[in-house]
Amino acid sequence: MPVNLVATPAAELYAVPGVRWGIAEAGIRKAGRKDLAVFLLDEGCAVGAVFTQNRFCAAPVQICRENLALNAGASHGIRAMLINTGNANAGTGSDGLMRARASCTARARELNLSPEQILPFSTGVIMEPLPHDRIEAGLPAALADARPDNWAHAAEAIMTTDTVAKAFSTRITLGGVSVSITGISKGSGMIRPNMATMLGFMATDACVPQTLMSQLARELAEGSFNRVTVDGDTSTNDSFVIVATQQAKHPPIESLNSADGRALKAAMMDIAQKLAQAIVRDGEGATKFITIRVEGGNTGDECRKVAYAIAHSPLVKTAFFASDPNLGRILAAVGYAGIDDLDQTLIDLYLDDVLVAKNGGRHIDYVEADGQRVMKQSEILVRVVLGRGDAVDTVWTCDLSYDYVKINADYRS
Repeated sequence: MPVNLVATPAAELYAVPGVRWGIAEAGIRKAGRKDLAVFLLDEGCAVGAVFTQNRFCAAPVQICRENLALNAGASHGIRAMLINTGNANAGTGSDGLMRARASCTARARELNLSPEQILPFSTGVIMEPLPHDRIEAGLPAALADARPDNWAHAAEAIMTTDTVAKAFSTRITLGGVSVSITGISKGSGMIRPNMATMLGFMATDACVPQTLMSQLARELAEGSFNRVTVDGDTSTNDSFVIVATQQAKHPPIESLNSADGRALKAAMMDIAQKLAQAIVRDGEGATKFITIRVEGGNTGDECRKVAYAIAHSPLVKTAFFASDPNLGRILAAVGYAGIDDLDQTLIDLYLDDVLVAKNGGRHIDYVEADGQRVMKQSEILVRVVLGRGDAVDTVWTCDLSYDYVKINADYRS
């Protein structure tokens, strides 16, 4: 069961002028599952994206990077995206590239575009040939289904082991004009940043020039998807794409540091963080949502090293699953995080409001019953104070349960 996460009702997801989603069942996954989605963009949309840093990246990631580079500064730009589930098209060599390009060509033919204007995305099993013939056969139905209010169905169509569709939406005012922001994501396993979601898409009708979109995508990912982990595995297919359709009638945003730029980024960051946290809340087999906040580091990178050492420790994660306050495991993880000149006598450890360790040792007033009380909660804050500086950073993770092993042992069956 996901941790305090329910699907957002379709009626609460705002359509974004300038984009449409179409969904179809192409027979790539199991029978009866929607497994093909098309994301159609009006002419003039600006697109930014970040992708996995896994060096064994999937064929669609390679093609997305190529097509975005080809369209940088082009007058026609990216006009459509094609997403399939059930097959990652990763570990497929030159054949995988050929099949992904064939899917883009088929999509371009249907829309009277060039293949370079299409971005392909895939998620599912690695090292299996992409059934591009099924994708081509399913395209007409997906295109016929395309409409602006299809975000909820799109969120369902891109799911794999997810148990809840992940979609969030908001509206803000820029220059006296209402602006919509809506995003979806999928992922629940093989989640570790660099960057870190399996798939995420967000659109706004705000007027943001193409020159700012790559920067905006990087900053949004850095503050959201690059702060989550389920199991420490970086996917071959991670992709996060943002679209600005330019259709709201406010003055164009000239800088992300302008008043409107900051307001838009803050609102988009809120949606990105909700999407990223939803992935952790729906982590495979997760029973607890854990926030790890590290304070008092010399740098943010130092804080992140400590946070991820804790978040990736199987001993820490299984202790949280069992509600066992064996908290020396957290201190041990802090110690091996790679901070060479760390002074353990300056370190404090808190579980929510409970001070567990002071100056590197068990706090005189700490009793295990207090630790267990917090460990039994479905949402837990771990706070580590390093006592070295003023830097702070936060990572979100989950526990590691029996079901995680079961889900991944049976993934292909």
